[in-house]
Amino acid sequence: MQRPLAGLTRKNLVRELLAGVTLIAIAIPLNIGYAQIAGLPATAGLYALIVPTVVYALVVSSRQVVASPDAAAAALVASSIGGLAVAGSASYATMALAQAIICGVLFLLLAVFRLGFLANFLSKPILVGFVGGLALDILVSKVAKMLGITIDSGGEFVDKVVGLVTGLPSLNVWSLLISAGSIAILLGGRRLLPLVPWALVVLIVSTVVVALTDADGAGVAVLGEVPAGPPTLTWPILEWSAWLALVPSAIALTMVTTAEGLLVSRSYGEKRHYTTSPNRDLVAFGLGNIAAGAQGSFAVGSSTSRTAAMDQAGSRTQLPSLVLAVGTLVLLLFGTALLADIPSPAIGAIVAIAILPLLGVREFIGLWRLDRFEFWIGATCFLVALFIGSIAGIVVAFVLALVNLARRAANPAIDVLARNDNPADSLLEGAPSGSTTAPGVVVVRMAAPLFFANGDVFAQAVKAAVTAAGGATAVQHVVIDMEAVTDVDVTASESFAALRTWIEDAGITVSFSRVRTTARPRLTRFGILGNARVYPTNRAAVAALAPEPASWRDRLKARLFPEAADSAEDPSVVIADDHITKSSN
Repeated sequence: MQRPLAGLTRKNLVRELLAGVTLIAIAIPLNIGYAQIAGLPATAGLYALIVPTVVYALVVSSRQVVASPDAAAAALVASSIGGLAVAGSASYATMALAQAIICGVLFLLLAVFRLGFLANFLSKPILVGFVGGLALDILVSKVAKMLGITIDSGGEFVDKVVGLVTGLPSLNVWSLLISAGSIAILLGGRRLLPLVPWALVVLIVSTVVVALTDADGAGVAVLGEVPAGPPTLTWPILEWSAWLALVPSAIALTMVTTAEGLLVSRSYGEKRHYTTSPNRDLVAFGLGNIAAGAQGSFAVGSSTSRTAAMDQAGSRTQLPSLVLAVGTLVLLLFGTALLADIPSPAIGAIVAIAILPLLGVREFIGLWRLDRFEFWIGATCFLVALFIGSIAGIVVAFVLALVNLARRAANPAIDVLARNDNPADSLLEGAPSGSTTAPGVVVVRMAAPLFFANGDVFAQAVKAAVTAAGGATAVQHVVIDMEAVTDVDVTASESFAALRTWIEDAGITVSFSRVRTTARPRLTRFGILGNARVYPTNRAAVAALAPEPASWRDRLKARLFPEAADSAEDPSVVIADDHITKSSN
C-alpha cells in the first residue's frame, strides 16, 4: 500500500512548502466564494480546507489532486437543497452536512463494489450540459450581487432573471464599480502574470477600498463577521424523510465528482509517471466527504484548477494540501477579523469568473461541429437542469446516456467481407453491396457483442446480404466472423436461432471464423455455434469452402508430392492470413 505523502524527499521539501503557500492564496478566496454559491456561510468553505483536506491527502493514491468544493458542486448543492429549505437557514445548513455524508457513504460503496465505472455513463456532452445549466443559474445570482440588486437566490431561474431585470434601476453604483474593477484585475492580471493569485489580490484591494471610502455605508454589502475558532465535530439531525430527499442529489454529486476526479487523478499520474488506484481515490473522496459533513462543511470533490496550479508550481506530493489546512486553521484562529469587510461584489466577481468556463460555450461549439446528436444531448441536459432542476437534470442525463449507448450498440457495423488475392493480407475489407466474398461464399463480420438491442438487426443484415448476392442460387455458404462478438444474451440467441433456421431452410450452410477463446463457452451454451464448423481465420474458411481451381503446376505438384498436397488442403494449417495465430483473423 502506498505510504502517505509519497514522493516527498528532503530535496523537494522546500518547493512543496512554497507550493502550499501558493495554494493558500488560491484556495481561501475561492472557497469563500463557493460557500456563497452553495448558499452557506463563509466558514463552510473554509472548514472544507481543514479536516476533509487532511483526510483526503493522507488516503488518496494521487500525489497531486487537490480536494475541495468546486463551482459545479456548489451550484448543485444550492439548486438541490434550495428546493427543500431556505438558503441561509439552519435547516439548509444541516441538509448540506447530511448531503455530504450521504455522498461519502456512496463513494465508499462505489469503492467496495468497484462500481466507479458507472460514472462513465456521464459522457462529456451530458456533463457539459448538466454543469452548464447549473452554472448559468448561479451566474444570474452572482451578477445580481455584483450590481447590488436583491433577488431570491433560491427561486426559479426565470424568477431570478425577472428580478434582476426589474431591479436594474436600483443598482448600487459603488457595487458596480467594485465589480468592474475586480473583473478587470482578474482578467487582465491573468494575462500579464498568470502565476499571481489574483483572486487574493482582488479581495485585499477591494477590502482596503471599502475600509477607506466607507462604501459599506453607501449600500455595498460586505461579508460580515466570520466566527473565529476551529471547526467542531457535529452531526446533522434530520427526519428520515429529509435524508431520503437528499439521496438523489447526493447521487448526482457523487457521479459528477467520480467522473471528474478519477479522470484528473489518472491523467496526472500518467503525466508524472506514478501509479494511481481508482478504488483508493474513491475511498479518499468518501472519507473526505464524511469528514466534511461531520464538521460543518459541504460536499467536496477534486479541484481541476488548483491541481493544475500545483503541477505548474512544481508540486509532486500532497504536502501543499496539508500546508493549506494549517494555514486555513491559523486564519480561523487569529485572522477572521480581516474577512469581515470583504465586499460581496468582489466575491461575486471572483465566483462569476470561475463559473464562466463551466457554461461550456466552447464545448457546445465543438459538439455542434463534431456531432449534432451529441450536441442536442448536451443542450437537453442544459435546459432541463436550468429550468426544471438539478435532480431532473441528472435523471435526464442518465436516460440520455442509456439512449445514446443503445442507439450506438443497436446499429453496429455489419459488413460482407471482400476477398483479397494477396495471402499475406487480412481478409477484412468490406465488399460492395450484393457481392459475395468468394464464389458461393459470403463472409459477414459483426463488429459488436450480440445482445437484445442488435440481435434482430444482425439477423436482418445477414438475410439482406444473402438475398442481395442472389439467394440460395448464388450462395451456398455463410461464414460469420465472430472476432468482435465477445458476449451474447438470451434475446440475441433467439434471434440468431431464427436466422440460422432461415439460412438452413434455404439450403445454405452456416460456419464461423475467428471465435474468441474466452467467448466460446458462452456462445456454445447459448446454442450459437451448434455443430457448425469453426475456422481459425476468414481466409481459411474461404479456402475450404471455395477452393481455387488447381493450375497445371498444382496438379503436377500433387502427383509428385502427394503429402504436401494433403497438408495444403487442410484449412487448419492456413496461417498466412493476417500474419497471426489461429485464434485471430
